[in-house]
Amino acid sequence: MSDSRPGSSPIDHVMLSRESWKIFQIMAEFVDGFEKLSVINPSVSVFGSARTPADHPCYELAEDIGRRLSDCGFAVVTGGGGGIMEAANKGAFAGKSHSVGLNIVLPNEQRPNEYQDISLIYRHFFSRKVMFVKYASAYVVLPGGFGTMDECMEILTLIQTGKSRPIPIVLVGHTFWDGLIDWFRASLLEAGTIAEKDLDLFSIVDTAEDVLDVIQTHYRERGYTPSPEEQEVMLGL
Repeated sequence: MSDSRPGSSPIDHVMLSRESWKIFQIMAEFVDGFEKLSVINPSVSVFGSARTPADHPCYELAEDIGRRLSDCGFAVVTGGGGGIMEAANKGAFAGKSHSVGLNIVLPNEQRPNEYQDISLIYRHFFSRKVMFVKYASAYVVLPGGFGTMDECMEILTLIQTGKSRPIPIVLVGHTFWDGLIDWFRASLLEAGTIAEKDLDLFSIVDTAEDVLDVIQTHYRERGYTPSPEEQEVMLGL
């Protein structure tokens, strides 16, 4: 008598076997990231659209931000692609500190930009996202699309819920971000789904100088190295 129960077909067994072995691929991504990124402290993760052309003011601003961060001793970490990511890597590559790209394999292949001292390749968004957070002393978020919003909401959620240490989250460009923040106030805050203090988790600035000022002000009274208590929190990511 054949077994007709759901999930018992040969195809299902093959898929289960493939998924089980995938665990080792995921482990390898984490181990590789931990080993290669542990040397970049302090670092700043920079986000923004891959579609921004090189002659766009945001590209020039991102390059300026990357260079200033690098010259101030921060490794600059991006998603490794084009547009804003390329610009920030380019600025950092010309500076004094590491320029890092956490590249992702996509169906429409992402082409890693050429301005990376350290380049890692990920197949899984979730392991890549951990690396953006784990070694970051700050997040700088320029105009972007769904991916940029995803990374921005991720760090806001982690800090809000205490799963990550508080770090500066700097949104760049009032013209781009103000509408979203107005919606936060009119919809989320009004509905009681966030608290007033949650709106203090981020800053909005317009210039590279102000990006640096927000980050340096946050760390003025303390070092960039996480405290023992913060290190325990980060182990839970």
